Amino acid sequence: MSAPTKEETTPVEPQIQAVGESKPSRLKTYGFYGVLLFFAILYIYPFIIQLVTSFKTNPDATNNSLSLRPDPFTTQAWETLATSDFPTWFGNSVIVTLSVTIGRVFFCSLAGYALARLKFRGRVALFTGLLAIMAVPGIVLLIPKFLVLNYLGIYNTYPALIVPIMIDAAGIFIMKQFFESIPVSVEEAARIDGAGTFRIFWSVVLPMAKPALITLTILSFQGSWNELGHFIIATNNPDLYTLTRGVAGFTTGALGSGNQYPIAMAAALLMTIPTAMVFILFQRYFTQGANTGAEKG
Repeated sequence: MSAPTKEETTPVEPQIQAVGESKPSRLKTYGFYGVLLFFAILYIYPFIIQLVTSFKTNPDATNNSLSLRPDPFTTQAWETLATSDFPTWFGNSVIVTLSVTIGRVFFCSLAGYALARLKFRGRVALFTGLLAIMAVPGIVLLIPKFLVLNYLGIYNTYPALIVPIMIDAAGIFIMKQFFESIPVSVEEAARIDGAGTFRIFWSVVLPMAKPALITLTILSFQGSWNELGHFIIATNNPDLYTLTRGVAGFTTGALGSGNQYPIAMAAALLMTIPTAMVFILFQRYFTQGANTGAEKG
């Protein structure tokens, strides 16, 4: 039997080398997914605590706050929540959130288009002031807002809950950045056909800004749904409480005797469902719109 030739043995060497190199690559892959799994569990753990706590009693939730085993297991918190003012708070949150979201999308789009396309004196200074507003902590403006609401006579009304947060500096910034990424030639063609400024904005430019609009819608919905500070200074009427204001009363003892952590956790768990659903449904557009704004900025 003849010995193997050089041509027959050469292809075997890279195959052996490839097999040897696959083990470190697999270890890197397993290590990468292991790190991702660790942070995923770290992120989800508070929600698990939230769910478990909603089935605890008040003493058990206070003394064993991080325990994953209710002792005893009870649905009293959910039963109490069903007979509380939770439906009223939920309805108020829906009214306020939808109104604020629609208002922000419309007015922030108008303002963003004006800053991106219209040439007028003071435009740069106005945009600089807008950026400065984004750097001001919202809590600093609570007392001025309260004084203005009182002066206008709309304290303890739905307009007091909606109007002051209907315009958002960050939303204007997002829309401005996106509108600047749209070619001017598209608008010039519409202007040649006789379209006015608002018609160009509404019929030509706005449909092209779908990713930015969805991004703004998600941010506006989540921001107004989870808002608390403004709602505290806008009303003291329990009939106008939103979910955040009502749930806060469970943990501060304002709506009962002592801290009611199980009821608060049950309510907070229900609160997260609408915002989570909105983000899950539109996360692809949210990422696209955010990346567009970042690249343009």
